[in-house]
Amino acid sequence: MTSIVVLGSTNMDLVAYVAKAPARGETVTGRSFRTIPGGKGANQAVAAARAGGEVAMIGAVGADDFGHRLRDVLEHCSVDTDLLRTVEGPSGTAHIVVDDEGGNAIVVVPGANGTVTSLSQGDEALITTADLLLLQLELPLSVVVDGAAHARRSGVKTVLTPAPVQPLPPELFDVTDLLVPNEHEATALTGRADPHAAALALLEVVPEVVVTLGAAGCLYAARGADLLSVPAPRVRAVDTTAAGDTFVGALAVALGEGRPVPEALAWAGTAAALSVRREGASTSMPYRTEIDTALGSPASLEADPA
Repeated sequence: MTSIVVLGSTNMDLVAYVAKAPARGETVTGRSFRTIPGGKGANQAVAAARAGGEVAMIGAVGADDFGHRLRDVLEHCSVDTDLLRTVEGPSGTAHIVVDDEGGNAIVVVPGANGTVTSLSQGDEALITTADLLLLQLELPLSVVVDGAAHARRSGVKTVLTPAPVQPLPPELFDVTDLLVPNEHEATALTGRADPHAAALALLEVVPEVVVTLGAAGCLYAARGADLLSVPAPRVRAVDTTAAGDTFVGALAVALGEGRPVPEALAWAGTAAALSVRREGASTSMPYRTEIDTALGSPASLEADPA
């Protein structure tokens, strides 16, 4: 099994479903509300575990009911939480509005995630045992840099999702092996609106890039290789929350298994397509058998989900 460590956030997603998201100053009536375990780190951990990886989580939850629920969900999904800290105060939360087209708008309140500012000796030892380290930007930037640097020294492949997007220091790019932005994040990081141009610009600072393009699939770029475009399966989106995290978690498993890049990207894209057919973040993520079945029968994805 691919050994994956996730250094990242855990949040409780507070999700309101509406016909159309409100404009500034506007009040709308929602049709339903759910609390769903999420956070970019936890989402990637669950996605990787369901895709068949051996996954451990480094991060923090609060000493509240959300914290207990977040830990329980990770453990139920076979994610090792021995190094998931419990700290005084509230857990992180994400306040999400999902419209009838599956689009979303999100406000993240870090809570306990903001306390993870450095690595413990146990964290470093765990990272050293991994095949891949998955990172995002919902923890303080200092610990993201430290985690990536330790992974690089240990020969562990680093995969960074630059979200929420922010200016990144050269020392983080220097220890990132694979950068996985969506098209908006790629534009923000490079100033290039065209995904192809953005991907090529990012190759100046990291050796490999995957730009995710939503329903259009993804674009892969590596130094010394031609750009590769991989289409996404056609599906009716219900909720796109955590589709990118599902993609990254599944991609990490596929790469860790040594699959060729085109095959790994197609497999991850199929996992993401399955996830947008269901509501929620971690609750929407497919299992390995579902991904394999859908990849073998793409037409089945066009039918409405059960």
